[in-house]
Amino acid sequence: MPGEAVTPRMAPEEVRARVEAAHGLTDPAQKLHFYDRWAKDYDQLQARGFLQLHGVDGSPEMLKQAQARGLYQKLSLCTLGQEPLPSPEGTFDAVLVVGALSHGQVPCTVIPELLRVTKPGGLVCLTTRTNPSNLPYKEALEASLDQLERAGAWECLVAQPVDHWELATSEREVAPRALAQDGFISGIIYLYRKAHPQPSADL
Repeated sequence: MPGEAVTPRMAPEEVRARVEAAHGLTDPAQKLHFYDRWAKDYDQLQARGFLQLHGVDGSPEMLKQAQARGLYQKLSLCTLGQEPLPSPEGTFDAVLVVGALSHGQVPCTVIPELLRVTKPGGLVCLTTRTNPSNLPYKEALEASLDQLERAGAWECLVAQPVDHWELATSEREVAPRALAQDGFISGIIYLYRKAHPQPSADL
């Protein structure tokens, strides 16, 4: 869910560490408990200047669960990739989408919209799976990311593979050699910094 923050910004390595921690757990119950602890960790986020968190989801029921945790100041119903985010341009210091960018979920076409609502100099953290069934999506996603970087819209700070990303939900998601590794699939973390607008040249 996208989150708004105020300065001082969280350093890229801190953002990456939080995302990695979420996917380093082997027990699904522990993993759910980790996400529940975000509300308890809110004091640490506030100490770093992250005072406003805005959550977005396409499911009213998920928004109810998010509201019950008491973490977000604002929650909005929005289907990512199908409608604009309910925020003006340059609203957020940090935008995170973790676990939703994959085949059959949020389409790659959402990327420019995530960039739109990020402030110049702000961070965009994205993740996707790198298991065989998601590779076509990953290729399309990286083409979108690279196109924006070539256009000077942002710069890549991190592109870090993670071997044990999450437990597979079915055997077809797992490469044969990975079945001996407790059924985990791999993933990757991307962290980008939005570029500042270039000053107009005098005519």
